[in-house]
Amino acid sequence: MGGPTTQTTEAHIPEFRQIMGHPAPLWMLFMSEFWERFAFYGIRWALVLYIVSQFYGGDASGQAAANLTYGSYLALVYAGALFGGYVADRVLGYQRSILLGAVFMAAGLFMIAIPEDHIFKLGLATIIVGNGMFKPNISTMVGKLYAINDTRRDSGFTIFYMGINVGGFLAPIFTQLLAQKIFNTGDTPAYKIVFISAGIGMLISLFWFYIGRKGLKGIGEPAPEAKSPMRIVYVALGALAVIPVMYSLLAVGAAALQGVLTVLFLILVVMLIVEGVRNGPVARDKTIAMMIIFAFNILFWCFFEQAGSSFTFLADQIVNRSLGFMEFPVAWFQSVNSLAIIVFAPVVAAIWVLLGKRNMNPSIPRKFGLGLLGNGLAFGLLMYALTFLVDDKGMIPFWTLFMVYVIQSIGELCLSPIGLSMVTKLAPTRLVGMGMGGWFLSTGIGNNLSGIFASHVSGESGMSVASALSGYTFGFWSLMGAGVLLFLIAPLVQKLMHGVK
Repeated sequence: MGGPTTQTTEAHIPEFRQIMGHPAPLWMLFMSEFWERFAFYGIRWALVLYIVSQFYGGDASGQAAANLTYGSYLALVYAGALFGGYVADRVLGYQRSILLGAVFMAAGLFMIAIPEDHIFKLGLATIIVGNGMFKPNISTMVGKLYAINDTRRDSGFTIFYMGINVGGFLAPIFTQLLAQKIFNTGDTPAYKIVFISAGIGMLISLFWFYIGRKGLKGIGEPAPEAKSPMRIVYVALGALAVIPVMYSLLAVGAAALQGVLTVLFLILVVMLIVEGVRNGPVARDKTIAMMIIFAFNILFWCFFEQAGSSFTFLADQIVNRSLGFMEFPVAWFQSVNSLAIIVFAPVVAAIWVLLGKRNMNPSIPRKFGLGLLGNGLAFGLLMYALTFLVDDKGMIPFWTLFMVYVIQSIGELCLSPIGLSMVTKLAPTRLVGMGMGGWFLSTGIGNNLSGIFASHVSGESGMSVASALSGYTFGFWSLMGAGVLLFLIAPLVQKLMHGVK
């Protein structure tokens, strides 16, 4: 079962019908990704609130455990992408991996609607396995629609990226309206409806891709010798066997999972550096530069991913969400990031172009530094609000948390889009795939740490103004310190990159 399975190559890209200047299949992939992201982000706002409500009887002491579960779930989603890419490359081909991943994701989303703790965690484990086969491979398919030197390639990815963010923007709004306005049976939102509607969104993604894949004209299909239907059976059985492993990693707790992820990461680092050394001093230096960036990437995501954990409890309990004419729902804060990305991505891109024309475009490490500082400023705003803007009811103004999401998103735009591109330029030639794995794994480690950090912010008895201020003050100084440090060592890191821009 070894060997590449992809049938089409860069030299044999078929002639596609063009829609708005791009190959027609791009729009099919756009909508498939839109519905998958709708499913993924549709449940994001509800997970920690549901865990506290369903499994801790609404007691605030359950917040710490909910944050830990959420962080571990996100970490494993990223780690799963390592194996999903391998399955598509070596065993199934991209199309069949995406379809099988969609089946598992939908099944997991329907499972978490069953209000039983073990089934809930088993459902999360099933989503993790399915997402691993779906998410990295549909992004790869976009690249396969264009020749390497096609000038439309970057704009094609930009359009696809908008599909991600439009899905991420609409999902929390729609699922919240369903849960609290249409199917609500009391004070508690109908969380089951959130998970079921996300499952239906995933089924739409599955059928959309299944029907539309004929238009791909063979791109992403397995090579003739790899087309045996039994390969699907083998991978499905393998995925079923991995689900209990993911369940165990969720169940053992975030601290034990952190140990597992750290060991995996260290093994990956050693393999990459050994390969770099073997390829000569330039390759060695580039690999070391990449490792330094990975370390800062872990720190960025540790604090950024409070968005789905501690910030949700902050919004629910300490933010005055009254706008006069309505109360802003907790769920809708999850849409702010996607909205800010849609609004500010063209602005940030234009700024880089403008600075580039004046020969002032920041280096890769300095852009990462700006990302860390932007994230830090968001925590600085929370520090200010929790110190000076708390009203007599113990609440902070709505606009403060809204702007925290916006500022974080601008920080993300300085860092996230260049990450994968950086890896392709710095990783040893023979191990670019492993370098990508390192990027996803570093992000996953950051996400798991985000759950551990969020559990401290909530404390043993639930979030308070004091616990939030203490935690977010630590976040502010950590991010600002890391951002300044990266700015200071940027010339050294840039030197290690040997001219990579």
